[in-house]
Amino acid sequence: MRRACHHPGPGCLCSCTGSCCAAPCSSPGHQQQETEPPERPERRATGALLGEEGGYGWRWRVPSGIKRLRRLYCNVGIGFHIQVLPNGKVTGVHNENRYSLLELSPVERGVLTLFGVRSGLFIAMSDKGKLYGSGNFNDECKFKENLLANNYNAYESAAYPGMYIGLSKTGKTKRGNRVTPTMTMTHFLPRI
Repeated sequence: MRRACHHPGPGCLCSCTGSCCAAPCSSPGHQQQETEPPERPERRATGALLGEEGGYGWRWRVPSGIKRLRRLYCNVGIGFHIQVLPNGKVTGVHNENRYSLLELSPVERGVLTLFGVRSGLFIAMSDKGKLYGSGNFNDECKFKENLLANNYNAYESAAYPGMYIGLSKTGKTKRGNRVTPTMTMTHFLPRI
């Protein structure tokens, strides 16, 4: 715990110039306030449990970690970025746009969520392998991020193992049960 001087500045007689050590400041008129060191993100407690009410945004219902803003690029056909539209449709788009910006948030080791920043929807996969945008966080929104030998990533559904996110050469989503990680349509490059 550090002590911060309440009265730093040119008139301060304190030898510590604003950040006091454990010894109390002997200057007349000075008061010291104990302050906690800033909280480090990796030690922050996880968010509230799923299903709790309270009016908080989704960020409080998902375990926190280092969030990355990325666009997922798939080099199939003419090359597509995956996007989540406000109506819940997930497609591929050739040019970057505001709906292709995703927030990749870790949920547990090797598992993450893909959140459309502009649309406010999670990318989710149904039990039939169809991709859709979900307004609520659930198990269908979790994906395992697998690093491939060609330095691309494949995203496998955590709820339904063996199902992968994939885009066709025209930019439409492929059903997760119809693709494998050896197909280039499941290879995504996270771009800034």
